[in-house]
Formats: sequence, structure tokens, C-alpha cells
Amino acid sequence: MSNILHKDNERPNVLVHVAGNVHRLRRDARLSQQALADAAQVSRRMLVNIEKGDVNVSLNTLDRIAEALGVLFYALVQPPETEDSARIDELAWAGAHPDSHARLLASKPARNEVELWAWSLAPGERYESPADPAGWQEMLVVTAGTLTLFVEGQSHTIAAGDFHVFTSDREHAYANETDVPLTFIRNVIY
Repeated sequence: MSNILHKDNERPNVLVHVAGNVHRLRRDARLSQQALADAAQVSRRMLVNIEKGDVNVSLNTLDRIAEALGVLFYALVQPPETEDSARIDELAWAGAHPDSHARLLASKPARNEVELWAWSLAPGERYESPADPAGWQEMLVVTAGTLTLFVEGQSHTIAAGDFHVFTSDREHAYANETDVPLTFIRNVIY
């Protein structure tokens, strides 16, 4: 299944965010519901239900609506009060089994390329990185252990299961300051 699903008769927060964001972005673009529905190749009834938050909507449909509005996917699903525009951290898909789910953690526009890295650092290990070129971003997800990220002298502690997004055009370092192994996934976006 590829739908954002209702579960236990309770709307996931992401459906509430989608409803408000689609409505706001459509109005900002001065589009009628019918005009947006036509541009996104969905029925007007579907769009009305999306704006009400009353429908299981496919990720593909959201992609088409985002394209018709001229925005990126994350602009539809992110919480409106989000300070960090990259951080979304919302359930985007739920399968039939409770252990099957997908969370959209973060999103950033990319101009050229995205690199996906799997890192591990032994206890006490540290990796120093010079500043990347202007405009580069990193997305980190810790899979085991605790990562201490240093960006221009400020430290950020990221525990297993959590993530952090930052602009990497500044000196930064990854450190394992614990006595257990650390593994994390690193996306470099430029």
C-alpha cells in the first residue's frame, strides 16, 4: 500500500498538515479547487476531501498536487509551525502490520546530487570535516549508539532513532563519545 492511512478512526497529524498546507498553497496560488484538481489530474471531490483531511491519499497523488502547485513534496506534509523547514518527522505510510510504517523524517531541495553514506565509529573515535561548499546540507539518522555532532564548536547529541539536518558549509565533526559502537546514515545533499 502507498497511502497515508487513517488508523483507529484517528487522523494522523500528517493528514491534518496536508489538508491545511494544500488549502493554503492553493489559495496563495489563486487556484480554484477545480483548477488544481485538473492540473494535478485528480478529481475535484478527491481534492475537497484532501483539504478536509478526510481521505486516505496516495503518495503519488500528493506528488502530483505538489508539482501542480510548484512546490516540493515536503511543503505539503510538514507541520506548519515547524521552525526547521527540513524537519518533518511525520508518519507518512502505515502497513497492515503495526511494525510496517514509514516516517518522512526530513526533506531538503537538492540541486545536483545526493550521496548516501553508512557510517560507524568505534568508542572514542572522531572524524573532522572541513566546511563543504556553500549550499551543501547533511541529513543524519543514528541507527545505533549516540552521535555527538559538532558544527562550528556547538555540539548536538543525536541518540539512536533520532536524526538531525544541518548546513554543512561550516567546519563540523562526528564523534562517538560513548563506550558503545555508533552507526548512522548520512545523506549529503548538494
